[in-house]
Order: sequence, then C-alpha cells, then structure tokens
Amino acid sequence: ALPDRAMGFCLFNNVAVAARWAAEQYGFQRILVVDWDYHHGNGTEAAFYRDSGVLYFSTHSATGYPGTGWVQRVGEGPGEGFNINVPLPDAAGDADLSFAFQELLVPVAAEYQPELVLVSAGQDGYRGDPIAGMRLTAGGYGALAAIVREIADRHARGRLAGVLEGGYDLDGLGECIAAILQAWGEEAAVSERPAEGVHPEVEAVVTTVKNTHRDYWECFR
Repeated sequence: ALPDRAMGFCLFNNVAVAARWAAEQYGFQRILVVDWDYHHGNGTEAAFYRDSGVLYFSTHSATGYPGTGWVQRVGEGPGEGFNINVPLPDAAGDADLSFAFQELLVPVAAEYQPELVLVSAGQDGYRGDPIAGMRLTAGGYGALAAIVREIADRHARGRLAGVLEGGYDLDGLGECIAAILQAWGEEAAVSERPAEGVHPEVEAVVTTVKNTHRDYWECFR
C-alpha cells in the first residue's frame, strides 16, 4: 500500500507502520526490513527511500506485479544505499533464495548492525501458488527464516517480528508458516551455503547488486 492508495490487496502497509512506530516509541535507529514476498514491496520502498534508519532488503520477481524493484533503486539523500532490491527470475527456488540471502543479506546486516528485524513474510513464491509462484518449498522458507533468525540473534538481541503477507495456496501456506515458526521457535541452526542448484541468472543478479552497492557497503568491495 502507498500513502495515498491501496495496492496489491493491501489497505495499510503493516511493516512500514511497525517500523515507524518502533523507531518513534523505542528509539530504534537501525531497523532491518526483510521482504521475501513474490511481489516487490513498492510501498515499503517509498516509505523509507530517503531514510537511513530503515534498511530495506527485498527479493522478488523481476517480472511480476507491480513492475517495480529494480536494482538501481538504491535510495535517495540520507537513504541512499539503504534500499536493496534483488529482482529474481520466476524459476528461482530454494537454493537461489538462500544464495541471495547468504551473499547479500548476511554481510550487509553484519555491517548495518540492526537493532530490530522485521519480515514481510509473503509465501506466494511457493511452487504451488496459483497467483504468483516461484519454485520455493516450505523447507526453503524455513531456511530463509533460519537465516533471518540468525541475523536477529547476532545483531539485534533476538528482536524479530514477522507480518504475514502474500500466499494463496492455503495448504502450502500452512506448511510454509509451520516451517517458519519452527525456525523461529527453536534453537537456530547455523545456516549453510547451498552447494549446488543456483541458477546462473541468479548469480548474475547477485553480482549486479554487489557492484551497485559497493560504494555504500564495505562488505561488497
């Protein structure tokens, strides 16, 4: 949702409201928003595009609705470098998303040192989703959740919250949510880099993101 209109089945942008409220009520100066929904979160991007107090990291379809989320959209003014878009092909699956998270999100989070981690948890990248759909499985979402949990534990004193967003295969959605909650409710295992199965197109996107943001983050130099 944008400030002046609803979009993408959303009347309000819950994660953006939560981030702003947390900053104002608790004084958090560095909030990480991780968005793994199939659709790019253009409303969240717009809300914090000039704000270094929120680092927005989004993996999403390169071709899906709403047609935004280009790598070159890095933020403006004080927020330049704090908007990281990772547009992926619809063929992307578990190994691809884990690769992007390990190569991009993990190092940049270590450098940013967030005080709070929020997740736009849309599971419409699930392989059976009737509206969107990449190639992710419930186990893949559990792996992403474990990576985010590890980030929160290492850098944000375990402060982690998720907001349910997309996901339209109800059986698959339930499996995905169960996997996510399991990753967040138990001792977080150390996340491993995928040994194989990463599409060359995804590797190319990750390289482009690193090159685009190398002037803003030492971890990409």
